[in-house]
Amino acid sequence: MKGLILSGGKGTRLRPLTYTSAKQLIPVANKPVLFYCLEAMKEAGIEDVGIIVGDTKKDIMEAVGDGSRFGLKVTYIEQEAPLGLAHAVKISEEFMGGDRFVMMLGDNLIMEGIKRFVESFDRDTANSHILLARVKNPRQFGVAIVKEGKVVDLVEKPKEPISDLALVGVYLFDSTIFEAVKHIKPSWRGELEITDAIAWLVKNGYTVSHHLVSGWWKDTGKLEDILEANRLVLDQLEERVEGEVDEFSAVEFKVVIEKGAKVVRSRIRGPAIIGSGTLIEDSYIGPFTSIASGCTIRGVELEHSIIMDECEIINTGARISDSLLGKNVRVVKGERVPRTISIMAGDSSFITLP
Repeated sequence: MKGLILSGGKGTRLRPLTYTSAKQLIPVANKPVLFYCLEAMKEAGIEDVGIIVGDTKKDIMEAVGDGSRFGLKVTYIEQEAPLGLAHAVKISEEFMGGDRFVMMLGDNLIMEGIKRFVESFDRDTANSHILLARVKNPRQFGVAIVKEGKVVDLVEKPKEPISDLALVGVYLFDSTIFEAVKHIKPSWRGELEITDAIAWLVKNGYTVSHHLVSGWWKDTGKLEDILEANRLVLDQLEERVEGEVDEFSAVEFKVVIEKGAKVVRSRIRGPAIIGSGTLIEDSYIGPFTSIASGCTIRGVELEHSIIMDECEIINTGARISDSLLGKNVRVVKGERVPRTISIMAGDSSFITLP
């Protein structure tokens, strides 16, 4: 089998951060979301992977390279515009060469990985296999209608609540999906919808099997979902302290401190991760916080946040929570009364707090 990872799209829900970086490269527990997808492919025994790229092609290629660091062979497939998931499938036909394949969205995380789904699909005779999860807001997803254990239809972002079974961002196909894509038309959004293509398979007598995901799954397309994914991944950490922690500091519960990091007169309460070369001084770092490499955090209370490389946060006078800071962001305190704040800032921002 081969793999296909979708890493195009403009990431409009995460602007301004995605004006300067691909959404798939935003880190969760100090690792880009896309890397979790690549590792999942390798774990599932897939070594030949195509990556769909668009406007952020350069960023993705610089981060992933030829794939050898992941034990993969990576081929880049350029999409002229974000014309839908089924369009991404369409342009990958030559790369697939008739092989069965698994497709993942490059900004999705699934706790249990994909290995058992890939192995099962490789053994059975289904034309497609989809993963489903129950959601509270089905209007925001493509959903499947299942009756008597069989998939009977699929609808993209239904206006009426016809099903609460959302499609998780993992799909398995044989070559019949290319025939399906050729028979569908763009939706009102101007996109070729993967739900329409799978629905075509169902209505034309092909076999579409399904699995209800029991563990967590996250589409990291919005700030709150990225922070939640960060929380879930950090909660699985095993404590590891390779950096320097002075005698006046306390490190508690599932904390990773990378080599070269320094903690001075501070308290770090996990789950949390501190990247290499980062200085934490006279600060409190609370649970579910990821701080990347080369940062300076001084005189700050910080929790439930993601801080990317080379950020500087100094004497804010307010607890920062539920925030996502891009690379090289500087945050300093102004002169007014302290309070809790939440921030999402793009790369190289400079923020003065009131």
